[in-house]
Amino acid sequence: MKITALAGGVGGAKMVHGLAAHIAPTDLTVIVNTGDDFEHLGLTICPDLDTVCYTLAGLANFETGWGRANETWNVISNVEKLGGAGWFRLGDQDIATHLERTRRLKAGQPLSQITKDFCQAWGIPQTILPMSDAPVRTMVNTEAGELAFQEYFVHRRCEPKVKSFRFDGIASAEPASGVQEALHQADAILICPSNPWVSIDPILKVIKTINRPVVAVSPIIGGQSVKGPAAKMYAELGIEPSALAVAQHYQRLLSGYVLDTVDAKLAQPINELGVKTLITNTLMTSLADRARLAEDVLHFIRSL
Repeated sequence: MKITALAGGVGGAKMVHGLAAHIAPTDLTVIVNTGDDFEHLGLTICPDLDTVCYTLAGLANFETGWGRANETWNVISNVEKLGGAGWFRLGDQDIATHLERTRRLKAGQPLSQITKDFCQAWGIPQTILPMSDAPVRTMVNTEAGELAFQEYFVHRRCEPKVKSFRFDGIASAEPASGVQEALHQADAILICPSNPWVSIDPILKVIKTINRPVVAVSPIIGGQSVKGPAAKMYAELGIEPSALAVAQHYQRLLSGYVLDTVDAKLAQPINELGVKTLITNTLMTSLADRARLAEDVLHFIRSL
């Protein structure tokens, strides 16, 4: 069974890591959000792409879910000492990724090719694709004004109240090389437990149409985000944060939906949307959790 996963952030990386334990590498493709990419210290940073790649390569910091394991911080510490911006913490190993990516982008190479080559260097057999080779930048309209996503997310620590989102460059962005083929060849599309507003919506706006069964895993458990500001965003936009709210967000796409056991009472209203449900433990705190959840999700997809 061929699965194409839509992913962003730590939740998406954990989900695809679990899928990789059960699916042949040739049968798993991951389309990754690039809306939160940005330029910092003269470098092009692709946080979601790097998190997915580092996780599949076994290089990720398991405690944080982002960045590299056994990282050192000499460069950024000295940047700060010299008066430079240190609010976005770039480790020494991580900086090597950004240096080489930036060099190749400036030479005119597409992000999808660079990502393919990086995956080969890191020993990642799955296909990892940026959603687009064109730059798309997520802008967050807040009570403090419009902020670039990383300014809102990291520098301001998600504190300003959210009013809306804008994806700069989305109108002209085309799917990256390989994206349409991955969607067409898949038996099913899996929306990982990533933030619907800023991780998955940019991907959906780039790819526009999906003609395969779609299953989503809720990133909200018991009204709270497992990680990140998704629940806070829902609340500030006037929507009660819940697994049901996420299902309604994706309703027009969904054939199936996976929610946590603590949200079992929400299965009936989700079913009434015309969406079948799987109730299981969706919290991924260990490697075994990732593999178990992936196995549950794959059985569910087969049943559909």
